[in-house]
Amino acid sequence: MGNMVSFQRPDGGTVSGYLAEPAQASHAPAVVVIQEWWGLNAQIRGVADRLALAGYQALVPDLYRGKLTVEEEEAHHLMTGLNFGDAAGQDVRGAVQYLKARAPKVGVTGFCMGGALTLLTMTQAPEADAAAVWYGCPPLEYIDASKIQAPLLGHWATQDEFFKIDIVDGLEEKLRAAGTRFEFHRYLAHHGFANETAVGPGRIAATQFDAVWAQQAWDRTLRFFGRTLG
Repeated sequence: MGNMVSFQRPDGGTVSGYLAEPAQASHAPAVVVIQEWWGLNAQIRGVADRLALAGYQALVPDLYRGKLTVEEEEAHHLMTGLNFGDAAGQDVRGAVQYLKARAPKVGVTGFCMGGALTLLTMTQAPEADAAAVWYGCPPLEYIDASKIQAPLLGHWATQDEFFKIDIVDGLEEKLRAAGTRFEFHRYLAHHGFANETAVGPGRIAATQFDAVWAQQAWDRTLRFFGRTLG
């Protein structure tokens, strides 16, 4: 359904990414999809494909420059080696700008590490029109909520061991104080509840797919993007 493309960062550098397009791609709204800590793997390409089936152009920037892993230790290593500010302000913002040249409106969504990067991107990419965050948040001192001009949707897991649910209360306080429009939902679930590969013996211990909550969160996400991106 999709193919690899290249696009420019604001600083002129080049990044590649996976672009999935709907049947009617011309002037369709668009979404940048930000990977989990595993890299640009089949699961996150599947998220882009799902959005394309729903009528969106969807682009996943390759933040790890071709590297990906299924090992938790290596994923942690790749994630800690990533410059989050550069990834948000250059790679992801470049993806938003690339889509903005092709689409009337552009949203951003991300999962786990990508959820944290979604929030950072919204402070650095004024071109983005909406964002849906899935169970990921950077340390709150890195978020300048006054710079977030677009509406946010958030999906949070109350039993998340990676991003404790308490951080969401602090995030809500910051967003409210800045007048940011946001709609957050809490699910009685574990981290990664929307990742269909987080099942069985191969999953990492603190993650667990939940098909029911995942479906509800996806329904909310598509309604949200339908309202904000058209």
